Amino acid sequence: DPYIIATLLFSLGLGTTITFASSHWLLAWMGLEINTLAIIPLMARNHHPRAVEATTKYFLTQATAAAVLLFASVFNAWVTGQWDISYMTHPLPNTLIILALSLKIGLAPLHTWMPEVLQGLDLTTGLILSTWQKLAPFYLFLQVAPMNHTLLIVLGLFSTLVGGWGGLNQTQLRKILAYSSIAHLGWMILVLQFSPRLTLLALLTYFVMTFSLFMVFKFNNSTTLNSLTTSWAKAPALTAMLPLILLSLGGLPPLTGFLPKWMILLELTKQSLALIATLAALSALLSLFFYLRVSYAMTLTISPNNTTGTLPWRLNSHLPSTPLALAASLTTCLLPIAPATMALLPL
Repeated sequence: DPYIIATLLFSLGLGTTITFASSHWLLAWMGLEINTLAIIPLMARNHHPRAVEATTKYFLTQATAAAVLLFASVFNAWVTGQWDISYMTHPLPNTLIILALSLKIGLAPLHTWMPEVLQGLDLTTGLILSTWQKLAPFYLFLQVAPMNHTLLIVLGLFSTLVGGWGGLNQTQLRKILAYSSIAHLGWMILVLQFSPRLTLLALLTYFVMTFSLFMVFKFNNSTTLNSLTTSWAKAPALTAMLPLILLSLGGLPPLTGFLPKWMILLELTKQSLALIATLAALSALLSLFFYLRVSYAMTLTISPNNTTGTLPWRLNSHLPSTPLALAASLTTCLLPIAPATMALLPL
């Protein structure tokens, strides 16, 4: 029913807006809960065991994270007498809140739910989970001043490594996108305490690139590497564009994805963290490998010869192509205006 879908999408926006507008921990927690409860019916609308399983896993992990967040905020209020988000002076609730938010967005080592949940969803709901659902927790990450700086660096570096390593042997596109998300979140968390505006830049570019990739897969109705091999017959121009989108996600110049990685490595080097920057850059090569693998499957392989009956063969998509064209342009062409982009971001 379109009215129910509209109501759920409105509730998603409302939950995120409440968290954005709050300076009180209870209001922020309430916004996160509205967000979670609004997306659960969207996840379970396909009456399939995988969708139900994914919805149940998502609900349990988000409920656990929300419970830890509420406990930490109550403990902080008990110790300090303050409910203010920016007033976190005790190390225990500060650490607990960082771990709860890490579980909410899927940072390693609290990431194990993310690939399994994304694999059970359709591409549209997976796009919402990979982009919009990160906004509210990231706002709280930016508001909470971390007292344990080593914790964020460990979480970020471990996420970049796990995100690159985990996607190497995957043939399911949604799992590849999940590990890609984990790796990108690791880059954002690495630089969070040193330059929040770079975290914001990385988050926005990640949103644009991920939207492009999800739309390409939705346009081709593909969820596996095998089904991607027939895309050349349906959209040759899109097939030629996909390697550029994937290389941008991998962070190669002169594409948009190079900008946040370049700036983050520069900032880490300025903070005398050259070893961390080197490890992060090397972990990006792992991610680049499986992006190239997807690109190879889509552009350089011939059509399969024995499973054509199960593949979306030569069925043209009727989806509007304007959002995809705009997002793909932004994914590939934003690097030359990097100074203007940085100037627009708040300090």
